[in-house]
Amino acid sequence: MFGNLGFPEILLIMVIILLVFGAKRLPEIGASFGKGIREFKKSINEASDAVTGPDSGASQSRQIDQRGTQPPSNEGGPKRLSQ
Repeated sequence: MFGNLGFPEILLIMVIILLVFGAKRLPEIGASFGKGIREFKKSINEASDAVTGPDSGASQSRQIDQRGTQPPSNEGGPKRLSQ
């Protein structure tokens, strides 16, 4: 749909935006747009940290706890792979 925008089309859109909002409002609009994008990225990162954070910490503590213990000895039987 919008994949075929060339330089003349983008230039025309920019001129229309300039006429609608004016030259003094464009920096304010750009700053607020950038701030919105930063806030969106921050919230996405916080949400992904909240989802993946506890799981990764639990697996690390389990690995640390298992290093110091000796596995049970089954001298004549099959070896267990899981606890």
